[in-house]
Formats: sequence, structure tokens, C-alpha cells
Amino acid sequence: MQHIVSVIGLGKMGRPIARTLIAAGWPVQGFNRSVLANDLTKGIPLCKHIEEAAQADVCLLVLADSMAVDEVLNSLEPHLFSGKIVLDMGSSDPEHSRRHAKRLGIKGIGWVDAPVSGGPGGAASGSLAIMAGGNRNDFEQVRPILDALGASVVHTGKPGAGHTAKIINQVIVGLTIEAVSEALTLAEKSGIEPKLVQEALREGWADSKILRHHGTRMINRDYEPGAYVQTQLKDLRMAQAIAHTINIDLPHLESTIRMYESLVAQGDENLDHAAIHKLFWTEEQL
Repeated sequence: MQHIVSVIGLGKMGRPIARTLIAAGWPVQGFNRSVLANDLTKGIPLCKHIEEAAQADVCLLVLADSMAVDEVLNSLEPHLFSGKIVLDMGSSDPEHSRRHAKRLGIKGIGWVDAPVSGGPGGAASGSLAIMAGGNRNDFEQVRPILDALGASVVHTGKPGAGHTAKIINQVIVGLTIEAVSEALTLAEKSGIEPKLVQEALREGWADSKILRHHGTRMINRDYEPGAYVQTQLKDLRMAQAIAHTINIDLPHLESTIRMYESLVAQGDENLDHAAIHKLFWTEEQL
């Protein structure tokens, strides 16, 4: 018997997650704290109140950050009871996840933090990379849901381990976007067409999804957001906090954080995170 799933947070990721689960045959209902236009939520049955969303077997959170998760849980938790599971698929602070798991566990409520990589496109196609933290039994309970959404689903450990793995993912993503920005700037300044560089490097060691996808964004100066600058910065700062806690020095992480901070300072926080390339433009290219 399939669980009833409430997808709470119907933003850029929540909507395709809900629709993919519906297409896979899952009984899904959605809830968003703010009112969304009807065309955005078309095909997703909506709950009017958080109390209604709490009646589902699995409350799947797709929220912006730890603060949003804390706020939603404050409203959601009083309506949950033993046997329910909270599945957090956003990117949040692992320490918050551990605290939530401990508190909910006392009440017999499961917790799984299962953030993703792959963006809205991966959510729509069910091809996300999913890294999950939580007790084994809770993870197995939601595994069929995760399998419907991801091409790769890996249980990385106890509560908080999924969010830690996502932060590690974001270090690689953020630093690689910065590296691709530098490389394509070098190509342009050297008089080589960046599109030809993409083609020449295809299938080689330097090739990557970021070079192909975000590299094209950079070449076309197209920064319509898939993932926001401010979100990338939030995730890199969480990585910075972990590094400081365990006393390791990650110099490239520190320099990339400074670059994303520069984008935010100039008002570009809502552009795609590939917009770090803008910092390499000359006045003549603007």
C-alpha cells in the first residue's frame, strides 16, 4: 500500500517533485505557505491548511533553508503522531536535522533528510541524485518515494548525513562553476570561441555537466535562475562552518564564497549561480 504524501513547499523544486510522484501513481497533495497562481500548481491537489497536509503518511518538505524548515515544523509538528515520517528534501544545516530527528523520534515520528542534486529538470524526469540520512527503518519506509524521484538513491548514514553529503556536493558544484567561469574567460581572452572549447573538451577529463550546461549559460550570458546565487552561497557557508568546526582549511572554498558574496553585494542574488561568470566580464563585454 502506497503512502499518502504531502509535498510542502511548491517552489521550483517542489512542483516537479509533486508532479513526478503523481505521474508515478502516488497519492499526493500539496501545500504552500503563500498563495500561488493556479497555473503554477495545475494538476496538484492542494491542501488549504497545514493541519490538512499533516494528515498524510509522509510529509515531504521542499523548503529553502533551515529557517524555513524550523518555521514549517513549528506549525506541522503539533498535528503529527506516531508512525508519520517527515522527509526533508531541501538543503539545510545537518545539525538542525539531527535535532529534529531526535525530537520527533521521541514521539515515534520518523525523520529522513534526503536532499537532491539535479535541479528542477532532474525532478521532472525522476533522475535526481538523492543522498539520504536517517535511521535505516525510516529510510526504507520512504525508499520507494525516493526511487520514483531519483536515478541514484544512497543512504549515507544517520540523521544529518544526507544534508552533510549535499553540502559536499555543493562544494564541488560551486567550485566547479567558478573554475568553468575562469576557463571560459581564458578562452575568450585568448581569442578562442568558447563553444569550440566545449566541443573540444567533450568526453575528455575536463568535461562535465557544469561545463556543458552552465558553460552554455555563461557563453550566452543567460542567467535565468535554475539555482539561485543566494542558495549557492548559503550552502557554501554551511560547508565553511563544518570546515571550521573540524579545523580544516579549504582555501578554494573561502575564495569562492567571497566571489558569491560579491554577486550578492551587487544585487545579483536572484540570478542563476552560474552568474559568477559575470565577475570576469570587462566593461567592453557588458
